[in-house]
Amino acid sequence: MAEETKTLEDLKDMMEAKSEAAPEAAPDAKADVPGTSPATESLVLVEPKIDDKGRSYATGKRKNAIARVWIKPGPGKVTVNGRDVETFFARPVLRMLINQPFTVTEREGQYDVMCTVKGGGLSGQAGAVKHGISKALTYYEPELRGALKKEGFLTRDSRVVERKKYGRKKARRSFQFSKR
Repeated sequence: MAEETKTLEDLKDMMEAKSEAAPEAAPDAKADVPGTSPATESLVLVEPKIDDKGRSYATGKRKNAIARVWIKPGPGKVTVNGRDVETFFARPVLRMLINQPFTVTEREGQYDVMCTVKGGGLSGQAGAVKHGISKALTYYEPELRGALKKEGFLTRDSRVVERKKYGRKKARRSFQFSKR
């Protein structure tokens, strides 16, 4: 019994010695890293995700539409499924929706966008391209994440069409009731 008590006391002594030594070792380790101060300890630098061709890739989704988006520095040309954005998205509202991430981050005309879209309708596809552009911008320039997140462009709009139920005319609409 005396040995067990002695062992526990030894363990306590080791833990106290370790806790006393730990605060002294920590500042020395931080001093080796250039540009690190106690005020910036919590900030983590995020590396840009850029491929060997100088592009950044992201996938955007909305409703049933999926957009694969690549951005790279350029004059601001947007290509969707091999066609110009004005021919693919004829409605000005959809083109404005696609340009919102660039407007918010003040990067209009600084990036070329090449994307492929499939599934859904035109509105869902435009939302998917917007989501993809926003994600690709954060991969290319991580410091833009705050502005895009504040506007809600990085959140995937998960609303989809409700399925049709058995015994109903549509998802919720039932057949007309007849008393006689």
